[in-house]
Amino acid sequence: MLRQGTTKFTFQQVDVFASRPLRGNPLAVVVGADALTDVEMAAFANWTNLSETTFLLQPKAAHADYRVRIFTPVRELPFAGHPTLGSCHVWLACGGKFSGSEIVQECEAGLIRIRQDKDRLSFAAPQLRRSGPLEPEILTQVINGLHLAPDMVIDANWVDNGPGWLALLLRSKDDVLALRPDFSVVSGLRVGVVAPWNPGKDGRDADFEVRAFTAAGFEDPVTGSLNAGIAQWLIGSGIAPSAYVASQGTVLGRAGRVHVEQVGDEIWIGGNVATCIEGSVTL
Repeated sequence: MLRQGTTKFTFQQVDVFASRPLRGNPLAVVVGADALTDVEMAAFANWTNLSETTFLLQPKAAHADYRVRIFTPVRELPFAGHPTLGSCHVWLACGGKFSGSEIVQECEAGLIRIRQDKDRLSFAAPQLRRSGPLEPEILTQVINGLHLAPDMVIDANWVDNGPGWLALLLRSKDDVLALRPDFSVVSGLRVGVVAPWNPGKDGRDADFEVRAFTAAGFEDPVTGSLNAGIAQWLIGSGIAPSAYVASQGTVLGRAGRVHVEQVGDEIWIGGNVATCIEGSVTL
């Protein structure tokens, strides 16, 4: 049952993986949302119509600093990358305090560790739930849906850390930017595409170009969970160096930058977060 709009909650809308507003991936965050029901959270996320809306709650796990629930307009996710960094940014902005060197976020996928380095936040990539080569029929479906010639695909892998991502490695940034997917063909799949930049031709502002095509039939501007899975795949297979920057959102007029770094056996996914809207929401 939906409440009758009598309770005010602190609310922010932030831009993730961008150093200034309107260049990354937007996220709506409701603070202190413990009184909201599952139905109310889902209804508000549907109303915002952003790729994700999150709700900050008191933690249940003993070692967590806060708990977050992550909703798309149609379902709840166990984990997502840009909601993790955006939610942490809002939690800190609202007075969140942590002890030690890391922040611990609780979500359905478990405990996610986050580091703060000046203006940049980074999360430790969760373990992949599914990895390895794509099934031949799925690879064929994706190639057809992206209008690719088979020889344009260097490699393909499952990179699923919760949302269900798979990824294709193409030859060049231009090949990635030229894609015009047929969402009716790839319906139900979450498809990521990545290719290296050529420093002499593309510049040195980033090392890889990434695009993300969601199962709901739209392109996501900048995607932390996909970049985390791609990083584990590419670094683990020796295709990418232990530290690099990924560009995402170019086709959509964004300038997302995802900072990837391997530290020991862990891969950290980082970016800046810019606050765009601050206020309250009545639910």
